[in-house]
Amino acid sequence: MIQVEEQPQEFIDNYTVIDIETTGLSCEKNEIIELSALKIRDNKIVDEFSSLVKPAGHINSFIRGLTGISDELVKDASDITKVLPNFISFIDNDTVLGHNVKFDLRFIKYNLKKHFQKDFNNAAVDTMRVSRKYCTELTSHRLQVLAEHFNISTKGHHRALKDCEITNDVYQNIKQRSLK
Repeated sequence: MIQVEEQPQEFIDNYTVIDIETTGLSCEKNEIIELSALKIRDNKIVDEFSSLVKPAGHINSFIRGLTGISDELVKDASDITKVLPNFISFIDNDTVLGHNVKFDLRFIKYNLKKHFQKDFNNAAVDTMRVSRKYCTELTSHRLQVLAEHFNISTKGHHRALKDCEITNDVYQNIKQRSLK
């Protein structure tokens, strides 16, 4: 009888990587200003979604400096009620993957409930949790630290689509390393 070693639950080949940028840390007091996602099939990027979101309030100088997203940049963007349904439709029923994904999901769930009275219950894989399990030699599991550890360029990070790409590359590196 041939034994097949199953991949650990956190290692999947088909999923959607998500990342958001916000005006702050509180989903109740702050707003989403960018939503991005990468659709992965058989470990390859097959589609992408990325949209700026026009907030009701202003983007402060700290967030502007961190992300490069300014009031001027989002002035012609759609608001969250227009962008979020397209983002959720893009994700569909996929497992979502993200770095510290609970942060992103808190904002997504809050806005879905607030604007549409809907829930979001997709399964999720957190690459921060996965890295803590498989990269025990590291003292920090921040996305930038992991990217540097795996020699992944971080140029343009703190923009949602670029962070999706970095997160996916980190995930693929951890997966390959764990399966050796």
